[in-house]
Amino acid sequence: MQENFSQKNKSKELEVAIRAATEAGKILEKHFETDILREFKEDKTIVTLADKESEEVIKKIIFDNFPTHSILGEETGMTGAREEKSEYVWHVDPIDGTRNFANGIPIFAVSIALVHKNEVIVGVVYNPATSSLFYAEKNKGAYFNDQKISVSKDDKDHAIVTMSPSQRDIDRDLTQELLYSFSKNVVRSVRYLGCAALELAYVARGGLEANIQLGLNTYDFSAGTLLVQEAGGKVTTLDGQPWKFPDNHFIAGNGIFHDLLVEEVKRQIAKLGITR
Repeated sequence: MQENFSQKNKSKELEVAIRAATEAGKILEKHFETDILREFKEDKTIVTLADKESEEVIKKIIFDNFPTHSILGEETGMTGAREEKSEYVWHVDPIDGTRNFANGIPIFAVSIALVHKNEVIVGVVYNPATSSLFYAEKNKGAYFNDQKISVSKDDKDHAIVTMSPSQRDIDRDLTQELLYSFSKNVVRSVRYLGCAALELAYVARGGLEANIQLGLNTYDFSAGTLLVQEAGGKVTTLDGQPWKFPDNHFIAGNGIFHDLLVEEVKRQIAKLGITR
């Protein structure tokens, strides 16, 4: 029997994160599949008017409720708590998967996480295109549209694994090697969806068996890592050690064939001569 997460179980922090994500989602719905203005940043990533409007709404809602907190947003950097560094930092991606969004592909999401002393304690990932709301609080489980979720029990022979690389050449090169070697030697299917937050959410829900993160920003993966952990999944460094925030190279999966993933990643890293 599925377990509901009632309103009384939610902390104020989680309630605010959900409200911020869903309000931002309304903005994305308004702009989705329109001729929205696009710009390109120095790192060749894309940004739209919707990114900026979404982040403004999220920040307003958070600061209205937690004026002493800080926010690290993809579009505006670190803001808030200027006089002294806050122990509470919100990591906000107003649209994770902007390129998908800008091209009318419904694989994108708002991602919001609250980090306290380098520990993720609240995470929300929301895709307005499919009305998919994922959320978690530390030690309270992970939920999808108010139903408790858990990672898949599938083994490597039935697994789907995704890759989430940064724009750095070294991460792209490793991704290409892994896409080939995984599909040939390790698991049933390997994919690249272009939305790290959703990919981690799908691991938590059991739609994917693992996701490999290679060098992205904290606002891309913070919420998703908590979802996976609270759904009973496993998150480690690329060499299998315990993962700690804000390490941005890691493997998140259902844990069933995790050692196999680690060994193959280590093999490809050695093959490419990558040192960390």
